[in-house]
Amino acid sequence: MGLTSGQFSLLNALNRPEPPAIGPVAQLLAMDRTTLTAALKPLERDGLVAIAVDSTDRRNRLLRLTEKGQNVLASAVPIWRDTHATLEAGLLGLEPDDLRGALKTLSQPSPRP
Repeated sequence: MGLTSGQFSLLNALNRPEPPAIGPVAQLLAMDRTTLTAALKPLERDGLVAIAVDSTDRRNRLLRLTEKGQNVLASAVPIWRDTHATLEAGLLGLEPDDLRGALKTLSQPSPRP
């Protein structure tokens, strides 16, 4: 497929009826705008994403999947589902939701004494 997991997540975040602005996408993906802009460059170069000026506010840039980007994402989703199903099957009796909750807890900053 040629996508990294980060690129897959980014394409998935752009898969909306209306093109989102950079700010909300960065927030959704927990990225700063500079990092998101850098991540978009190869996707734009490969013709998967189009970046346009927002006609209602020229300071904003709107992000949309191109037809090629939609096709690549549609091809990648079954692979993602199969991969996650395989990973979840190998959890040795752990419930996937319990594991996700534990990992989320571990990723939070610990309170300082």
